[in-house]
Amino acid sequence: MKITIVEETPTNIETLDTWDGAGSEDIEHKLTPAHVEDIAEIFQTPLTGAYNWDYKSADGRIKKLYKLGKELNWNAELDIDWSYDFPKTQNIMDPALNPFNGWAPFEALSESEKLRYNWHYLAWTLAQFMHGEQGALLVASQLVSCAPTYDAKLYSASQTFDEARHVEVFTRYLQDRIGIVYPVNKHLKALLDKILTDPRWDLKFIGMQIIIEGLALAAFNTVRMTVMDPVLQNILHLVIRDEARHVTFGVNYLEQFVTTLSQEEKEDRAVFAYEACCVMRERLIATDVFEEFGLDAEGARARTLEAEMMEHFRNFLFTRIIPNLRRIGLLTDKVRPLFEELGILAYENMADDGDIDWAELQKPLYEEAPEKPAEALATSN
Repeated sequence: MKITIVEETPTNIETLDTWDGAGSEDIEHKLTPAHVEDIAEIFQTPLTGAYNWDYKSADGRIKKLYKLGKELNWNAELDIDWSYDFPKTQNIMDPALNPFNGWAPFEALSESEKLRYNWHYLAWTLAQFMHGEQGALLVASQLVSCAPTYDAKLYSASQTFDEARHVEVFTRYLQDRIGIVYPVNKHLKALLDKILTDPRWDLKFIGMQIIIEGLALAAFNTVRMTVMDPVLQNILHLVIRDEARHVTFGVNYLEQFVTTLSQEEKEDRAVFAYEACCVMRERLIATDVFEEFGLDAEGARARTLEAEMMEHFRNFLFTRIIPNLRRIGLLTDKVRPLFEELGILAYENMADDGDIDWAELQKPLYEEAPEKPAEALATSN
């Protein structure tokens, strides 16, 4: 194993030799020594840890969420049927939802290139999920040390394991089934850097549990409804269940803490939440994919932003975030006009994650045995 420390985040697209239209093989047969070189980027953080010497549970809700996390653990190797290969000759995502349909530069591509674009766009999307989950893994591990209460430390430890599993499962799908791994989006990376290197533990909660996890939860649900591969649908089903607990944990824990802050401190956190939302909107622009296919990046970005369907999609991703910010007290008068300009303030009165739906969270991983991928695909057809 070779570890290479880099000063800047890599921007190259990693391609494994899997684009042959045939079924995928075990990933170890595709890897070369170059693939197993570890590329690491160092970040420094003034993290202040805290012991907690009172081992009594003070919040029954957080304790119950921790218990559910233990009960609903799943194994990426055993609980997902990896045996089915979705044909590389078919679109993996619904092409009708492509905002570039009818756009001359995209229509000039050959049919084979349009098919390749479809797969690359999913690869880019899942890569951002994977990178975001690594960020969540690092933040959750920080919270084990710096969260001040016994309940929060236990839950953060449970979440750390969840996030490791999410990184594992998205990595396996990308490497073994698609063979294309895109670099982290620069806007997502900037927000992760801010969250990881800020000394305030509550800002880590706000940035990760409310903003990144809240947006991811909506994005996972959207992709699950539009992707064609039953294997990925099952993966997203399991990840979504975990993420729902994480967001609920963040809302319930922060709701009480924010009331202890001064108005100046609340406004500081509220502005951070707004800025994080702005960054995450830009994270949805797949510039790397546009450039890979020779599409003008600025023209493609404009087309993406102007497409009515994409505007609805971008705004939909904030349907969990805005109500939760209101619930924890960070939708202040100072930031309300700013969210109004983004067009997402209208979601503030939608259901938040503060009132826990225990019946939903306690459902088994599958209410009935999941269909094998081939059977599910046959049913959908």
